Amino acid sequence: MNILFYRYNSICEPAFITLFKAIGITVIEDTTEMTDKTASASDLVHRVSNTLSKNNFLFVMSINFFPALSSVCNIFKIPYVSIVVDCPVWELYSDEIKNPINRIFIFDKYQYNIFYPMNKQGVFHLPLCTDNITFSKVINSANTDMKKKYSCDISFIGSLYSEKCLYNISKNISSYNKGYIDAIIKIYTGLFGINNISECLSDDVVNNILSELDIPDFSAGTNIDFKEYIADTLIGTKISETDRILVLKELSETYGFNIDLYTGSDTPMLPKVKNRGLAKSLTEMPLIFNQSRINLNITSKSIKTGISQRVFDVLACRGFLISNYQEELFEYFTPGEDLEIFSSIEELNAKIKYYLTHEEERTAIADHGYNTILKYHSVEMRVKDILNHI
Repeated sequence: MNILFYRYNSICEPAFITLFKAIGITVIEDTTEMTDKTASASDLVHRVSNTLSKNNFLFVMSINFFPALSSVCNIFKIPYVSIVVDCPVWELYSDEIKNPINRIFIFDKYQYNIFYPMNKQGVFHLPLCTDNITFSKVINSANTDMKKKYSCDISFIGSLYSEKCLYNISKNISSYNKGYIDAIIKIYTGLFGINNISECLSDDVVNNILSELDIPDFSAGTNIDFKEYIADTLIGTKISETDRILVLKELSETYGFNIDLYTGSDTPMLPKVKNRGLAKSLTEMPLIFNQSRINLNITSKSIKTGISQRVFDVLACRGFLISNYQEELFEYFTPGEDLEIFSSIEELNAKIKYYLTHEEERTAIADHGYNTILKYHSVEMRVKDILNHI
């Protein structure tokens, strides 16, 4: 059996390819976009059409959704499997989502509920997964010095969003609209796992804000919900920035915890947090998760109900995790057994204090979370789910 895997260099791609090969499926890779970011949709159509005409394929697959790829598969009547790992993915608003050959797997149930009515036979809800095999190899091969290098009380890996926040870089937002947005930011900052920002926006407000922004020119056939666009891209990103800075500042300054932050963001506003720069995803990140006594997860506001990739990865490295509340966490994990959750900074402070002084309980939870990942959330389990759907 053959599949065509369309690649754009997502970190999620290698694990799926390795697993497909391990179960006897021949994987033919289209890697053009990994090296040529100027390749157009028409180039994709021509190239993939040529490949599909020369071989028999069980299906075509990509990480995230490519409308042009769906169109080609629709012509050839070959199933197109898209695993959505980001949120939001604006390409899902294209007309191509309706193609009957689509098998689109969306991890965020809020996002799934938007797109399921557009293709009830081809859109599915499926949580993310993790490459526990690769992570285990990295951890098991590390020597004592390497592990000591990444050991710490508390760690957080992630952007602060300051440098890529549309709200921060937009120069033309009127004082009226800025005041309106600032009020929403004030309301939602510190409300972890609660996100109905779009409901605070009227059509008139959205249109006024859009007239002041330099937004992408979405292609014809793309039916973007601009209320969601403003809520996620402009306001949600700013709230995510505010949340992360607030948590790290409170923990390090008010409560006096030692925190290692791995980020590419500048951190002058966090003088008591140790900024250790970017962490390499495949060689350093697993050791950080494994060697941190406590790992933090502060989910981006653009993920409404779903579980972020960070949760799966920390648990796959046998790391102890305290995550903000997210609705879907309770569907797949048991707080207090697999991980811990917080709904306020005060609760987070109390749980950090407790688990830093209760090592046996902390280790037992990390072990249980690891076993839950192996049983339900490995790449192998997700591939089985996908093949069953196909």
